[in-house]
Amino acid sequence: MRIIKADLSDLREILDLQYLAYQSEAILYNDFSIPPLKQTLEEVEHEFENGIILKAIDDDGAIIGSIRAYTENGTLHINKVIVRPNLQGQGIGTMLLKEIEKVCPQERYELYTGDKSVRNIRLYERLGYVKFKEQEVTPELKFIYLQK
Repeated sequence: MRIIKADLSDLREILDLQYLAYQSEAILYNDFSIPPLKQTLEEVEHEFENGIILKAIDDDGAIIGSIRAYTENGTLHINKVIVRPNLQGQGIGTMLLKEIEKVCPQERYELYTGDKSVRNIRLYERLGYVKFKEQEVTPELKFIYLQK
């Protein structure tokens, strides 16, 4: 497996993988209208133009994971850490996070996840992120913000 910068031509495949990867979050929150499942290709292209998207590829060149980030005021805002569902729990998300921090060094790193996403929170905390804010989105959903 290798992690490299994504190209414009990769964005459709990354978006398709995002739809797959976020099914488990939709089930967890009993909400299939969460933003990652409604995002359009045009929105991903905008993220590509205004930040960085990395992809994890297997030995055959297939995209098995991805991560996005953008920099603002000395903070790298990390989002959409996605891994092919059948490969989750094998360290790919960890490698993607470490690589984005290496490729985009900043004074501060920030990301967020839903309060029920315990596996995500554990991963982020294991990598040195600490909770600093909670935001109620709906009565059923709170975002947990973490920083490093």
